[in-house]
Amino acid sequence: MAMDEALLEFAREAGRPTLRFYGWSEPAASFGYFQRYAEVERLTTLRPLVRRPTAGGIVPHDRDWTYSLAFPTDHPWHGFKAVESYRTVHVWLQEAFLRVGVETEVASEARRVLAGQCFAGHEKFDLLLRGRKIAGAAQRRTRQGLLIQGSIRPDGLMFAREVWEQAMAGTLPENVASGWAAYVPDERLIVRAEELARGKYALPGYNRKR
Repeated sequence: MAMDEALLEFAREAGRPTLRFYGWSEPAASFGYFQRYAEVERLTTLRPLVRRPTAGGIVPHDRDWTYSLAFPTDHPWHGFKAVESYRTVHVWLQEAFLRVGVETEVASEARRVLAGQCFAGHEKFDLLLRGRKIAGAAQRRTRQGLLIQGSIRPDGLMFAREVWEQAMAGTLPENVASGWAAYVPDERLIVRAEELARGKYALPGYNRKR
């Protein structure tokens, strides 16, 4: 969470979108910035719980594949309405899955089962596999840029995470960038992420602030 927020803070300086893939070293759950901690605590048994810098509901990180996208303010995606950037990122994921032979669909309407839980039912423009939600995302727009945090539930997929990562990188939409280059975070970004981790995301007081 700290690294994603640092990427958002440095997005304008980076001058181009940044795609980050990452995993979790232990089972955990993240929850939306505006959610109430007491409700989250009741709805999931996963621990630890960490408040995301983006909105949305509870996302279980027990076996998911996670990614983030950070866009500077002068990028077209920053100007999208939230619903459009949400739809567009899942159309991108749909193309990535198609590249590895998996047909998915972008949901045309919502089907809510349990409020506050990201993978219970689905929202409009979530990505579905045989009617079941396979991918969701959350967003945050600031004067620094746009941050999208996404999660994939790989249940039933017969390929490794690395295959999906390569497919996502290989289906880069034209309106994102003209190509990829390896990104090596500089020392200032790493230091900022460490500051956010220690002084914000690791603190019970922050995660329980609502």
